[in-house]
Amino acid sequence: MRTTIRASLIFLHTALMAVSPAAAAETVKIGFITSLSGPAGIIGKHMKDSVELALDHLGRKVGGLDVEIIYGDDQRKPDVGKQLADEMLKKHRVHFVSGIIWSNVMLAVAPTVTQAGTFMIGTNAGPHELAGKMCNELFFTTSWQNDQTPEAMGKYMQDQGIRDVYAMAPNYAAGKDMISGFKRYFKGRVVDEVYTKLGQQDYQAEISQIRAAHPKAVFVFYPGDMGIQFVKQYVQAGLREQIPLYSVYTIDEVTLPALKEVAVGIFETRYWSPDLKNEANQKYIGDFRKKFGYTPSFYGTQSYDGILLIDSAVRAVKGDLSNRKGMIAAMRKADYKSTRGTYTYNVNHFPIQNFYLLKTVKGAGGEVEMQIQKTVFENHKDAYYQDCGMKW
Repeated sequence: MRTTIRASLIFLHTALMAVSPAAAAETVKIGFITSLSGPAGIIGKHMKDSVELALDHLGRKVGGLDVEIIYGDDQRKPDVGKQLADEMLKKHRVHFVSGIIWSNVMLAVAPTVTQAGTFMIGTNAGPHELAGKMCNELFFTTSWQNDQTPEAMGKYMQDQGIRDVYAMAPNYAAGKDMISGFKRYFKGRVVDEVYTKLGQQDYQAEISQIRAAHPKAVFVFYPGDMGIQFVKQYVQAGLREQIPLYSVYTIDEVTLPALKEVAVGIFETRYWSPDLKNEANQKYIGDFRKKFGYTPSFYGTQSYDGILLIDSAVRAVKGDLSNRKGMIAAMRKADYKSTRGTYTYNVNHFPIQNFYLLKTVKGAGGEVEMQIQKTVFENHKDAYYQDCGMKW
């Protein structure tokens, strides 16, 4: 009898061991955190809609497995973002956390996720800390490191011979990174460096200070609702004709529907644009407009790419979600059709990619849109990767 029981237990253990991890992990769980309420909710909508389109394109599967997306609204608050991450990790037991618009939220969420042994796939915020000393093998981003885009604008303005610039940004992690990146390549005089409250809507006092300072140009970073208000007030004050405005993450497909002609003529730098010519981008743009009835933004493309990156990782390990090393190796290859075209990952898991100069123009159909003017950087690396301890 004992021999029979022992043999049965050995058989049962062997049978359980033979069950593939893919069969055991029937559903890939992804927690997606963004801002879905308040003035920043429009950005979150672009991101959420793009996640849904990515799932459509993947047949509502990820790596061939069923998928569940748990959305969370961080309300633009780091403590709320961290609470959401904790809930996703402990209650929902997600395999991946993704999303995050704001760098202060990312700095609260990313360490929480990676310390739990879970993948963090960022799709917007790129604080310098996570590119340098806080880099982690479980953290990847499909966007950029914060400094890179303003570095491109700094280079363009330097090449244009502009010498006096007034710089402005919200007073939080990304705002400071943006100004820092701009100054890395702009070697002229920064007349003043002003940081305003995150979410501020009234800029009359700051615009009066700009007028009094008489700079040759103004450089700003004001994403979403902040950008709409700042640009409108700047133009209404009559400054656009007197002091040219240059920006990053201020004039885009989120803010253009509200700004329209007010934004015409303003230059931006970005890694992506709707008129970027590659098959993946044109499919994304066309299907997004058909499904949702509006033009997507870079916030959306990054979120779309994030799901495709996860899909490439799960597919590479044949659904074995316990194989973290295999998924890390797969994601490092960036082996999927990105909306930006082909790119590579640096040692810190931030993209090495092109950055372009864009201008707000009236398109052939009369719609105000962003169009690429030139390439500022090719295969541009962030400034912090050498501080990252990962080697591969």
